[in-house]
Amino acid sequence: MLVHTYLPSPFGLFEIYGSALGVQRVRRCDQPGVSEEIPAAHPVAECRRQLEAYFLGRRQDFDFPLDWSGASDFYRQVWALVRDIPFGQTMYYSEIAERLGRPKAVRAVGMANRNNPIPIIVPCHRVIGKSGELRGYYYGLEMKMALLRHENPARFAAQPALDL
Repeated sequence: MLVHTYLPSPFGLFEIYGSALGVQRVRRCDQPGVSEEIPAAHPVAECRRQLEAYFLGRRQDFDFPLDWSGASDFYRQVWALVRDIPFGQTMYYSEIAERLGRPKAVRAVGMANRNNPIPIIVPCHRVIGKSGELRGYYYGLEMKMALLRHENPARFAAQPALDL
């Protein structure tokens, strides 16, 4: 049985869905619905607690079960690699493709990230273009940069405009 809850954050309101097997989806939404009573040990409740700590700067990784049922093997492999990118660091789309033994699958890696149902937990915001530029993010490049700044403010600090 699927359950869900809502979490307000500095990055917007998130809705968290999952079953006893694990979290299936975390997505931004505009308005909260009715949150269900969820046992404290349920993966959705644990996800909410850990995301709260992440947004407060008290947590850098997540350790609750995920439920990727219905996803292709390729997507699961991409997401597993993305999940291993350390907090505050980035990886290139091409690096992920190479680690999968499919160096020409860079666009497919991008599609897997675009279809990632569990952003932040599977931190696809940490995947960037080879020249260091930000590439697409489901919630927009501003959100991607905001998450990167949250994790590594020194590296991703806003640059002042040059007066020429």
